Amino acid sequence: MVHHYGPHYFRTNHDSVIQYLSRFTEWIDGNYIVKSKVGDKTYPFPINLETLEQFFGIKDLSVDQAEQLLEEKRIDIRDPQNSEEFVLSRLGPELYNAFYLGYTLKQWGKHPKELDASVCGRIPIKLNRDPYYVEHKFRKFPSEGFTSMFSRMINHPLINVKLNTDYFALKDKIVPQKATIYTGPIDRFYNFEFGKLEWRSLDFVFEALETEFAQECVQINYPGDTQFTRKVEIKHVTGQEHSETVVCTEYPKAEGEPYYPVPNKENHRRYLQYKAKADTENKVYFVGRLAEYTYINSDEAILKGLQLFDELSERHF
Repeated sequence: MVHHYGPHYFRTNHDSVIQYLSRFTEWIDGNYIVKSKVGDKTYPFPINLETLEQFFGIKDLSVDQAEQLLEEKRIDIRDPQNSEEFVLSRLGPELYNAFYLGYTLKQWGKHPKELDASVCGRIPIKLNRDPYYVEHKFRKFPSEGFTSMFSRMINHPLINVKLNTDYFALKDKIVPQKATIYTGPIDRFYNFEFGKLEWRSLDFVFEALETEFAQECVQINYPGDTQFTRKVEIKHVTGQEHSETVVCTEYPKAEGEPYYPVPNKENHRRYLQYKAKADTENKVYFVGRLAEYTYINSDEAILKGLQLFDELSERHF
């Protein structure tokens, strides 16, 4: 069992999302542990007390001591305007250079100073010893995987699924009675009228190995000089028992399937032009990462779907 499009660590604080998805899946604990390889050492990531201890060679660091340490290391930037300033204002140059700079350059193809503060701002800084990547109250994984969960979701006589089909080849042939919910790239919908929005994509290289486990946790980041950004061994999460394993290595690129919107001022300006036009549509609703040009997690995507369903129910039924 692998994730063909990168790891999806399901987590949420929204009860409505849990209740809805639980109709289609059982759950297992989400063993979401991530580390970052700096030089020849691996460190817990996001940065926590153990990261600081290992990196700076300090034993038994208390929360107060950690806060004092970061106060000494950080640069006084009151209103960070980009991702570089954001990290420097909270962690200082040593941690920024070790954990953030190289990874960001590879992942986004841009210097952190060219990206909104929100890019690196999504990564928490934890002054505790929690080893897990996320801190949400619900950190579970679909017991049989995402494919089984979604297969059950669409198994309904009123749902017709067409795979390997270009929406734009059908657009003029299907006239919706109530609504079209469009989740593709919004610039493609309007034939790039205001120019192309910038996206980042990935190449996923899978390697099957004759060993039960190949790395110590599900994900190891590589912020150094490698061309790839991370290696993922999803078997740590799926709970699958097997004598062999698969490791996926991710190589960022500028062209390809659109995965990550690039948040900067020019892309935001362009997106607002598309959004203004989308807001005038009568029966078309734009929702999701591609249609709203925003980075969202899987639980946020589900929540947006449920909220739109409620809106359409009130309006049409």
